[in-house]
Amino acid sequence: MKIWIARPMTAAVTARARESFADLEIRETNAVLSEAEMLRALTEFDIVVPTLGDRFTAEIFAKAGSPRCKLLANFGVGYNHIDVAAARAAGVEVTNTPGAVTDATADIAMTLILMSARRASEGERMLRKGDWQGWHPTQMLGLHATAKRVGIAGMGRIGQAIARRCHYGFGMDVSYVARSPKELDFPADRAENLIAMAKEVDFLVVAVPGGAETTHLINADVLDAMQPHAHLINIARGEVVEEAALIAALQNRSIGGAGLDVYEFEPKVPQALIDLDNATLLPHLGTATEEVRSNMGHMALDNVAAYLAGEALPNKV
Repeated sequence: MKIWIARPMTAAVTARARESFADLEIRETNAVLSEAEMLRALTEFDIVVPTLGDRFTAEIFAKAGSPRCKLLANFGVGYNHIDVAAARAAGVEVTNTPGAVTDATADIAMTLILMSARRASEGERMLRKGDWQGWHPTQMLGLHATAKRVGIAGMGRIGQAIARRCHYGFGMDVSYVARSPKELDFPADRAENLIAMAKEVDFLVVAVPGGAETTHLINADVLDAMQPHAHLINIARGEVVEEAALIAALQNRSIGGAGLDVYEFEPKVPQALIDLDNATLLPHLGTATEEVRSNMGHMALDNVAAYLAGEALPNKV
């Protein structure tokens, strides 16, 4: 079986892959796969380990015809870049790496909540430019996070991990929207809908999966409903937030601020967003720890190993 890993991996994952699989190729660049490379992936390899940005669309599967590839073992929990229905129609299974990313992504959400509320990135820029004139009683007044209300859009593993941190760590009240009520180990109110929740929360955290159903879930209507001091936090997928509407809301100061780890046209970030002092921007750091990225890689390799052994795929999507 010929296997292709589409990005360089951590040392631990690379060592395991080289030891476990004889016919292995590891791509040496971190750039997303081009169309030609995706077609090569489907026609020249039996198993491919792709990741975020490698857009295996229905069109790509159609161009590949009857693919040699039988498994896309995605590196990442999100798989909205893969048309799963088209993959299955072409005889290609898809797996992902859930669970491994939960705590690290929740930690980044908390980082963004605190950075945005307390104007941390704005303050650091001021200091680094030499513009800080010293402490005074009204310097850079932000929003106190403790005992506020947080609204979680999407109460899956990551949403719940964020809510626990907010409630137990900062004494926040929790609201959420989800397709169905959740059995939770912390107190939370299920909101009637997203607009209703946006009206009442101090922090609106986006933790839904990407895909057609959630594209522009956070739009001008939701942003208009938010309180003027409230902050939007997105650690989900960039396209979930209508970026132009968010830029307008931040420019008009109709919301207090935004903390973003993902972007609608990633890795392109609009200059208008970069120029805003009330936007805290991170370069998709959600799972960026050695332990977590290695765990993700091992989970992807577990899916590969199961396929090769003829066993049930541990994380089939």
